[in-house]
Amino acid sequence: MLPLEGIRILDLSNVVMGPYATQLLAEYGADVIKIEPPEGDDSRRTGLVAEKDMASLFLGVNRGKRSVVIDLKNSASRPLLDALIRSADVFIHNIRPQKLTALGIAPEQVRAVNPNLVYASLNGFGQDGPYGGRPAYDDVIQGLSGLASLSDRHGGGGPRYVPTVIADKTVGMMAAGAILAAIVRRERHGTGVTIEVPMFESMVAFNLVEHMYGGTFPDKDWPMGYPRALAAWRKPFATLDGFVCAMPYTDRHWRDLLAAAGRLELASDPRFASVEARSEHTDFVYRSLGELLASETTAHWLQTLESLQIPAAAINRPEDLPNDPHLRAVEFFQRVDDPALGEMRFPGSPVLFDGVRPSPSRPPRLGEHTEALATEVGQRPHLETPAT
Repeated sequence: MLPLEGIRILDLSNVVMGPYATQLLAEYGADVIKIEPPEGDDSRRTGLVAEKDMASLFLGVNRGKRSVVIDLKNSASRPLLDALIRSADVFIHNIRPQKLTALGIAPEQVRAVNPNLVYASLNGFGQDGPYGGRPAYDDVIQGLSGLASLSDRHGGGGPRYVPTVIADKTVGMMAAGAILAAIVRRERHGTGVTIEVPMFESMVAFNLVEHMYGGTFPDKDWPMGYPRALAAWRKPFATLDGFVCAMPYTDRHWRDLLAAAGRLELASDPRFASVEARSEHTDFVYRSLGELLASETTAHWLQTLESLQIPAAAINRPEDLPNDPHLRAVEFFQRVDDPALGEMRFPGSPVLFDGVRPSPSRPPRLGEHTEALATEVGQRPHLETPAT
């Protein structure tokens, strides 16, 4: 039995942030009902398409859910929506607050139907600030939260986005954690909870874990930004025939590596003597490491670093990951058979419950479960049908 079996989640979110959160909860056993407009989630048409409305991005964040089509602008859909709300434990959306009351899904409207509900709003910005209500996407939040600027400070060449939708996915994980915490409170105290998870504030908190740095002490004139993470040489290091990712960290790591490489003059250099000294001289330390690793092959350094118990690895491309020997051994990638799409392959859940990895289920077609769920909650089937 998975931990969230018996928990029902109504998911009115779209694209990545909210759907990623609810896919995680589905992997943990929740019954996630994806409520979509007649045209479907926008991500159904984003990416490679092997079947209409089943694009690759949608498949990546909507596995294990059931899809119901409900037109929130149509009053005839309200009985079905209310019946689903009464049956649910969690209600999640990423609709801008200006639209909620008109659609009948503001917190007070939804919790009037089910007072014990966990109600979660995923928005771009907290509603009490001047940015409240603004639209936001991953790129905007990467820029506003300081992340794009940090990329420039690390490598130069101007601000850059991280090449993944890191804000959407990070905040999605934060939202999943907040929902789980609210479920625990409700189970213990029997009261519903209203949650707000704003992208901007969430990513500022995420980025400043280490980069708050000197800003932690406002009465000191110390800079923000963690020097080790921002050092230009902190990157995969070139070897004679490729690249290696190496992370000597402790005093022993550095002492053993420099001795094994015959660089006794560096081993005795006070700039390598302690964590504090290496932090003060980050550029010199990493530049020295880069020059050292360029002197031998990748295989040589991987063998040497492993023998010294220093964390290290070769570079993987995304295309390499399905055949990575560790991921193959732990059966991380999962295959799902679909009657129309055939065999599909997905990354599995990284979380094991009692040593078992949850098995993925296929993503739903648009409105696939509308009739069954309407019947399940005592409403007329065929109340809503997908757009054709």
